[in-house]
Amino acid sequence: MKAVILAGGLGTRLQPYTTFLPKPMLPLGEKPLLEHLIDWVRSNKITDIVLCVSYLRKTIEDYFEDGSRLGVKIEYAVANRPLATAGQLKTAESLIDDTFVCIYGDSIFNFNLRKMVNQHKAKKSFITMSLHQYKTTIKYGVIETSKSGRVTAWNEKPEISANINIGCYVMEPQVFGLIPSNVPYGMDDVIKKALAKKKEVNSFIIKNGFIDIGDKASYKKAYQEFREKLGKI
Repeated sequence: MKAVILAGGLGTRLQPYTTFLPKPMLPLGEKPLLEHLIDWVRSNKITDIVLCVSYLRKTIEDYFEDGSRLGVKIEYAVANRPLATAGQLKTAESLIDDTFVCIYGDSIFNFNLRKMVNQHKAKKSFITMSLHQYKTTIKYGVIETSKSGRVTAWNEKPEISANINIGCYVMEPQVFGLIPSNVPYGMDDVIKKALAKKKEVNSFIIKNGFIDIGDKASYKKAYQEFREKLGKI
C-alpha cells in the first residue's frame, strides 16, 4: 500500500514563515512537519510514499531525496501551479494502482492508521474519511425562535460539537476518475461527487491524535507542545 502526502500548498495563512520555506518543511521540534508525517506513516507499516509537491518543491526534494535515510521509498508527483487538494492528488494518478492512503501535509497525526485501513477494507468502502470530534463554545448568546419570530429560549455561550474532516483518507484508485486533470479541485468536491454517484463513503472517528497546523496561532501551539515533549525526554 502507498501513502500519498499532499505537500504542494502555498501556506498563505502562515506567511511570512512560508515565503522562503514550504509549509510542510516548517520546523516542529527537532525536524520538519513533513518528516513527522512520514515517521507516522512508516510506524503504521506503510513504507511506499508519494509526495505531491509544487511550491518551493526543491527544498522538499533535496531534504528527503528517495526516502532511504528514513527507511521509506519516496516518489514525487509534481504540479506546476496550485491545484487545491484533489487537484494535487490527481498528479499522483500514474503512481497508484491499488487502495491507498491520502494525507494532507499540514497536520500531525498520532492515531492507529492500520485500524482505519482495516475498517475500510472490511466495509468495502470507496472512501473512508478520518473525522475528529471537535467541540467549541459560541461566544455569543444564541436565541431560539419559533416560526412566527417569538423568542422561545436564550442559550448563553453554548458549547457545540461536530465531527470535522482532518485530512486523512483511505481511498480506492477509481477515485481519480472523479477528479479533472490540471485544474484546481477540492476534496470536498470529490466527496460530494462520490456521494451523488452512491459510492460507499464511510468515516473513522478519532478522539485525539490530531494537531492542525493551519495558521500562525495553531503552529505556535503545536510548536510549544513539541518543545514541552522534548523537555521531558
